[in-house]
Amino acid sequence: MITEKSRLKSLGNQLFFTGPTIIFFAIAVLIPFAYGLYLTLTDMTSPVNPIKFSGFGNYKTAFTDTAFWESMWLTVEFVLATVIIINILGFILAFLVTSGVKMQNFFRTALFTPNLIGGLILGYIWQFIFVQTLPSIGDKLGIEWLRLGWLGDEHLAFWAIVIVTIWQSAGYMMIIFVAGLVNVPKDVMEAATIDGANAWQRLRSVILPLMVPSFVVTVFLTLKNAFMVYDVNYSLTAGGPYGSTTMVSMHVVQKAFTENIYGVGQAEAIVLFIIVAVITGLQVYFSKRMEVAA
Repeated sequence: MITEKSRLKSLGNQLFFTGPTIIFFAIAVLIPFAYGLYLTLTDMTSPVNPIKFSGFGNYKTAFTDTAFWESMWLTVEFVLATVIIINILGFILAFLVTSGVKMQNFFRTALFTPNLIGGLILGYIWQFIFVQTLPSIGDKLGIEWLRLGWLGDEHLAFWAIVIVTIWQSAGYMMIIFVAGLVNVPKDVMEAATIDGANAWQRLRSVILPLMVPSFVVTVFLTLKNAFMVYDVNYSLTAGGPYGSTTMVSMHVVQKAFTENIYGVGQAEAIVLFIIVAVITGLQVYFSKRMEVAA
């Protein structure tokens, strides 16, 4: 029979182990989020000015802000380009480095290394490549598309961000796919081979269905990272040229901290949060259904 003393002891043990985590989670996530919700209901323009309650006016302004929705649509295009390519490329790289090629551990490390470089540093490195290195190579080799000023062109600047993001993230997704491929049962593969399945049939009918859990994780991560991209966007193009590469996260930051419209900026951040939460939630839900079906 459980006594009151044992219940208190169990509760004390739970608080001892989970209490610090709950406290830090509240300080780092819950309290700032609650304060952010409060700011959306105010007309705060500066940390030192008095805060006045404004109701839901900031949300109305956010929904009628054409620049916000233009940056959102640009971000959606960025998400579609990066999520698809990163996952396909990550899986191909994982398949190659688990196929028994020589120095496969070296290739795994080399391909994962770009993910260790911070987004700001990465952006500045690639800014030098796009502005200095590629035009020089293009001049020497006579290759016209390399001589173009990528970061000065409204269309090419967008694809420059896509290229850098893919280069940074594909190796990380590759590691997740490697873990999935390593765990594919060998006896199942051997049985499929004995039954006469060729390499393509084994990939389509055996490997890919068993890799669904890995794709659930990688698609979720790439979706979240693509919607929230800021550091590479800022350091590579700073939203230029002429605001043509301003992703939604950069727009929100500029609205709040450059234009000093904290309430509207925070309201747009909440709208972005809801959109990302709904999309990633639906992705996980339908991916899990595919996982069960597989």
